[in-house]
Amino acid sequence: MNMFKPTKAKAVAEYIKATPAQRRDTILQLHNFIRKTVPKLKAHFAYNMLGYGSFPYKNYKKDLISWPTIALANQKNYVSLYICSIDAGQYVAEKYKKELGKVSVGRSCIRFKKLEDLNLPVLKKVLLAAAKNPGLIGA
Repeated sequence: MNMFKPTKAKAVAEYIKATPAQRRDTILQLHNFIRKTVPKLKAHFAYNMLGYGSFPYKNYKKDLISWPTIALANQKNYVSLYICSIDAGQYVAEKYKKELGKVSVGRSCIRFKKLEDLNLPVLKKVLLAAAKNPGLIGA
């Protein structure tokens, strides 16, 4: 798989297998970490990402869709974790931004290059919060 193009995967295992070798271990470790931390959020393939759990969301077309509570994606220059969760009117990822490690955080997205850059004990708190309060501002 060329890491610059979307995968043709249609299932979780296919996505992981299609991830470039240099990132596959990171994706697999995070996939397992998420499943262990929030086992009630069922793993599935959604929107060219690995999704965990879901909630009803009205998209830009005003269609009601099922959107992943947590999503994991291999990007061109980094790995992205999407945490679709709000706590007291604030995105959970932004709430823990300073504690998450050597990462870039924007609203619900946590971006990093290496797994070692991510503070896993803090990520665990973020995942648990997401499982309790899925959603997006304005959703």
